[in-house]
Amino acid sequence: MNNLQKAFSVSAPSIIAELKKRNMEGYYFENCKEMVEKIISMLPENGMIAYGGSESFKESGMLSALQSGSYQLIDRASAVTDEEKRTLYSRTVMADAYFMSSNAITYDGKLINIDGSGNRLACLMHGPKEVYVIVGMNKFVKSTEAGIERVRNLAAPANVQRLNRKTPCHETGLCADCLAPDCICSHLVITRRSLLPRRIKVFMAAENLGY
Repeated sequence: MNNLQKAFSVSAPSIIAELKKRNMEGYYFENCKEMVEKIISMLPENGMIAYGGSESFKESGMLSALQSGSYQLIDRASAVTDEEKRTLYSRTVMADAYFMSSNAITYDGKLINIDGSGNRLACLMHGPKEVYVIVGMNKFVKSTEAGIERVRNLAAPANVQRLNRKTPCHETGLCADCLAPDCICSHLVITRRSLLPRRIKVFMAAENLGY
């Protein structure tokens, strides 16, 4: 474990305590392998599992673990037409567990996210029975303002490159607060608490994951 990881491990207990105040559960792991094993032990057998677009989710090994397990995995990549996407989404909101990451998390437990269509954030706020948020130590920030700055000028430009969208930040790497047709920043949501206790579960790994 390097010094950055050690520093994060020291801050993890206070983050978990802050999440608890906000009706969210927090879990800390030294590595993704331990994190994935713990999550698998918590999932309902043959449960309906869905997931949103997330590089952290893939990089952690969670998607591969779910694909090799005995779950009713709702594969978002299988929907091509608009009607197929609507049908898949209707199943997604009824899932036992929904997986996603967060674009940023404050040290006092607020989740900060930006989205294009809003389907990922809609599921975070309402629908699936439980939400499993997978985050690396690189996603944590000191304040809401720092989180929004991270989302706009780090996460969004990186995702625009991944998706090859035609936006100003694709060319400059910095947010232009644009209204371009390809803009992926339609909804900015700050989750300051969960109405339902323990519905949102945050799994923190002492590794860098996603953008």
